[in-house]
Amino acid sequence: MSEIRAIRTAADYKAALARIDALMDAEHGTPAGEELDVLTDLVGLYESRHVPMGYPNPIEAIRFRMEQGGLSPRDLIPFIGSRSKVSELLSGKRPLSMQMARALHAGLGIPADVLLQQPGGELPSALDGIDWKRFPLAAMAKLGWIARRPNLLNHAEEVMRDLIRRAGGEHVLPAALYRKNDQARANAKMDPYALKAWCWEVLARANATPLPASYRSGTINIEFLRKVARLSWSEEGPRLAREFLAKHGIHLVCVEHLPRTHLDGAALQLADGTPVIGLTLRYDRLDNFWFCLLHELAHIGRHMDGTRDEVFIDDLSLGNVEGARRDPKEDEADEWAEAALIPKAVWQTSRVGDNPSPLAVVELAQQLGIHPAIVAGRVRHETGNFRLLSHFVGMGEVRRQLVKTSTP
Repeated sequence: MSEIRAIRTAADYKAALARIDALMDAEHGTPAGEELDVLTDLVGLYESRHVPMGYPNPIEAIRFRMEQGGLSPRDLIPFIGSRSKVSELLSGKRPLSMQMARALHAGLGIPADVLLQQPGGELPSALDGIDWKRFPLAAMAKLGWIARRPNLLNHAEEVMRDLIRRAGGEHVLPAALYRKNDQARANAKMDPYALKAWCWEVLARANATPLPASYRSGTINIEFLRKVARLSWSEEGPRLAREFLAKHGIHLVCVEHLPRTHLDGAALQLADGTPVIGLTLRYDRLDNFWFCLLHELAHIGRHMDGTRDEVFIDDLSLGNVEGARRDPKEDEADEWAEAALIPKAVWQTSRVGDNPSPLAVVELAQQLGIHPAIVAGRVRHETGNFRLLSHFVGMGEVRRQLVKTSTP
């Protein structure tokens, strides 16, 4: 537990609010959870002494705005997170975090001083402390994400703020991604500035592409993943998968990775909660594409439905590294992806594991209605022999279907 001191000044109060925001997901009974409880009490005591009488209570202000706009608690999910968080906030069981306050101020127009209970108070920006010149501007310009211009470094903040605007604003990425990436199977060498730039580019492209339908919560389950997997049987499977997902209100965006990002894919959301899957296709193989796609879909279905404060960034190669940190949510996403592609019982009874011949690979693929690349990829993964069955894995097939190439 960090050292806790009495809150006597406005600066102390602001620092305490920021610390509460950082501890918001702490579990009860843990040192972090106890620190959160103590800080919440201290903030409440400070507010009772220093907030002018008659100043609107934040919860009352939220309820008033709901009544004005004819909003239900469900309509607050995009700003607060899950249904349970909305319920806890409105009942006074959960304090208002800085991230929630930012979202409510930007989305519903509730004054910042009311949310902060400070006359003239201003919400700190999620971009505070950003060193704009640390973004890989030259690489981004080379890829066409931002315009080439003389003295690009001198215009770093301008061009990055434009990208953030196109992505949906500074609050479209959860606060955790500005501090550190907790929800990530991420490489320790990952450059956080390049990572944020890549995420914003993915979201900007999704924002610019209307979908034929809106996403409905609860759409993604194991059976949905199996339907996606069966599209792999077609030679145009990746293209069909993108069309299938679009019809269910899910973006699939392929954006090349930046240097020092070590990325395979990510599960993100637009400002309105629309799911976005970003893939880098750094390994342009069918087996990698289908596993990565289903892995990110599993994150949306199992971990992101109904919440706005989750993001998953994946370097899937780390799943094979002995001693690497194992996030239970990553294991759960792996389980769904593997079960949707090749059910465990089928794999265990198949002769492919003992005799990974081309004929056995094709027979199992036909039995499951999936592309042989998926079976071959599973064999290569299980055996650790990545020279085996290489003619099956579909090198160069995915980018051809999903990435537009510009003509000179």
